[in-house]
Amino acid sequence: MRLLIAIMILLAAQAAPRADDVAPPATIGIPAGPFIAGSDAAERERAYRLDEAAYGHSRTREGRWYAGEGPRRTVDLPAFAIMRTPVTNAQYAAFVAATGHPAPDVDARTWAGYGLIHPYARTRRHAWRDGAPPPGRDDHPVVLVSLADAEAYAAWLSRRTGRIWRLPTEAEWEKAARGADGRTFPWGDAWRPELLNSHDRGPFDTLPVGRFPDGRSPFGLLDAAGQVYEWTATPAGAGRHIVKGGSWDDSGCGVCRPAARHGRPDGIKHILIGFRLVRAPS
Repeated sequence: MRLLIAIMILLAAQAAPRADDVAPPATIGIPAGPFIAGSDAAERERAYRLDEAAYGHSRTREGRWYAGEGPRRTVDLPAFAIMRTPVTNAQYAAFVAATGHPAPDVDARTWAGYGLIHPYARTRRHAWRDGAPPPGRDDHPVVLVSLADAEAYAAWLSRRTGRIWRLPTEAEWEKAARGADGRTFPWGDAWRPELLNSHDRGPFDTLPVGRFPDGRSPFGLLDAAGQVYEWTATPAGAGRHIVKGGSWDDSGCGVCRPAARHGRPDGIKHILIGFRLVRAPS
């Protein structure tokens, strides 16, 4: 089996374009140094109140959704670069075409097994056909990708560009999304629904990446709140990893804060989850 896998990797590498045939994604540099991570009781209370005002109930409070965010604290990180926006369908399509990796999709039985509130029919607008993204969605964030799919894309991009790409840790993602000063949202402490793609004002769907430049973080990260949750490299228990950022499905939007966190099964292919990558500095 190992020999077969090695042969397949070798054949794929021989058939693939040269490293300079693949344009590297646009990134922003995050300088080395400390940032304020996590949240305090006051921030979590404000988040619960936002949710209650949006939904008219207290389920996030009753479920203690934000209790696991960790205390407000200083975390020191080395420098890194991170993709300015989530990986798009067009970017992921280059990977699918070069490698034959399965295109983003999920079957009805698997979807039903997730136990999600979204009907299977809603997944069809995000599902690919014949290895190609849905029409008109090339610049939307790719979804219906598992943790393994995201890691496979990172490995492929690393080979093609000659640079090391990987999923961000939760701390790296959080620093890039909120800056160093511990702000509640990427743009500041005040909730501003016009600065992100959430269900408050959005179309209840993904949008082209980068549509909300005024919602950028202090470092220039775009779509860090709303749009899609993003896989990180940080485990959340056996067979699960942390996702960050909130999504187009969320209102409120307590869960869209960079401090917010929750785990998802590694194998899930969700219409709310995409990813972006980090790259080691030159």
